[in-house]
Amino acid sequence: MRIVGVDPGLNLTGYGVIDAADGRVQLCEAGVIRNNSHQSLPQRLLELHDGLCEMLQSLRPEVMAVEDLYSHYREPRTAILMGHARGVICLAAAEAGLPVVHYSATKIKKMLTGSGRAPKEQVQRATQRELGLPHLPEPPDVADALAVALCHYYLTARTTQTIEIRNT
Repeated sequence: MRIVGVDPGLNLTGYGVIDAADGRVQLCEAGVIRNNSHQSLPQRLLELHDGLCEMLQSLRPEVMAVEDLYSHYREPRTAILMGHARGVICLAAAEAGLPVVHYSATKIKKMLTGSGRAPKEQVQRATQRELGLPHLPEPPDVADALAVALCHYYLTARTTQTIEIRNT
């Protein structure tokens, strides 16, 4: 199974694609889609959409896992802007015919590190360890995207194993 994880952002969106087979995962590709923060919101959303569509067409994942929107009540404008980015991400997935699953940041962190409040560096190190990478994934947006993909893989693998055990 090929899974793409996405860490949404208006200026910087991280993506990480992993291949999972025979109980093992390996990195396929990871990177960021950068947008010019001086451009208008519609132009930034268009660039995000185009970058995602290009990546999805090139790498052909089977499912997209996206980090859920987190918003602090003191910063509602941030949540609204991030909602625009998430909408474009979901649109690109729908256009590619991909199912989309959403995971909260705390669930992702807990799955990878054991703590739902793990700092970014701990997520980077856990992602590096799980994928056997020689260096920490940089920038942290890439590590976050890979963590989302790994979270989906582990939750899916656990569900599949449970179903197989119950059927035998």
